[in-house]
Amino acid sequence: MNRTEFVIATAIILLVAFTVGYFTCWLVQRFSRVSTADVAELDQMSKALHDAEETRDQAITYLQQREAELTNQLSQTEAELRAAMDGLRDARHEAEELRGYIERVNQA
Repeated sequence: MNRTEFVIATAIILLVAFTVGYFTCWLVQRFSRVSTADVAELDQMSKALHDAEETRDQAITYLQQREAELTNQLSQTEAELRAAMDGLRDARHEAEELRGYIERVNQA
């Protein structure tokens, strides 16, 4: 094999390697390409996820506000209950004092 034949053989081998590489690259791109339907579906899913996250955040905010309101109502109710219990205790004490006074008056 002389020099010219070697150069031609090397050129043919390189051309075949380039062609095989190009064809392989084309096949990989062809099979791994994302279709427009898939992109549209991904966009729709991302929008639905975003909407769900916003709804969740709104629900959390509402629940926190409602919890604060209920806690406030509970505190007020407990304060009213304490005041009522104190008033009842005072009324019982006063009633006992009046009974004692009436008994002392009746005995005298």
